[in-house]
Amino acid sequence: MAKSSRCALITYVTAGDPEPDATLSIMRSLAASGADVIELGMPFSDPMADGPIIQRASERALKSGTTLISVLDTVQKFREEDLTIPVVLMGYLNPIEAMGYANFVEKAAAVGVDGVLIVDVPPEEADEINTQLVTGGLDQIFLVAPNSSLERIENVCKFASGFVYYVSVKGVTGGKSVDAEEVGAHIQQFRQRLSLPIGVGFGIKSPESAGAIAGAGDAVIVGSAIVEIIEEHRLDLAVMQQRIESFVTQLRLALDSARMV
Repeated sequence: MAKSSRCALITYVTAGDPEPDATLSIMRSLAASGADVIELGMPFSDPMADGPIIQRASERALKSGTTLISVLDTVQKFREEDLTIPVVLMGYLNPIEAMGYANFVEKAAAVGVDGVLIVDVPPEEADEINTQLVTGGLDQIFLVAPNSSLERIENVCKFASGFVYYVSVKGVTGGKSVDAEEVGAHIQQFRQRLSLPIGVGFGIKSPESAGAIAGAGDAVIVGSAIVEIIEEHRLDLAVMQQRIESFVTQLRLALDSARMV
């Protein structure tokens, strides 16, 4: 993701939620309504960094039979229609380790994945998987937090590519709301060390909060609020898509309006 005067919109959904066949339609809706990057969650049985909303999404996806292979199959189908919008896989190491690093990277690169964020792999433990990802031409995205040390930032710089994911609140996804002024101050400090674009996520629940944070980072990341729409309308795919498209369109407008001020 390149730096730009336009604030990018990164949208997250859990693959296979509420059922595997729905994910492709949801990805189409995200792309059509203004998302610049699609973050696709790899469902896992113990998503420790995620709040209740995304935990329930993972449970629904796993119950419906979603696997890492089926997630990659979905990306492949999406790439038959859209070769432009970046797709980032986000999740935990265990399913990747079970598949094998080299096998996972080979398959992910072949179907058109652009990057991977492995929540439970800090830079201090990233050598092996990062070597495979670099060989496969995939970005590895890392999390940084308000309390990340200088040493941690320097370690992230060694391995990260694509963009850096700034966790704007302490805690899990879908938690307390974001403080735009505080985030802006922290990111200004991080920019002295990080040359990559910075995406801001966690706690951004509405177009208003997205617009408030648009001036702080290079991208705004919205996940739990979209997953909540999926949960609410999981029995009616058509209504779900309409609600997602309306919400993402509002997010996009809020980001563009904020950058024009």
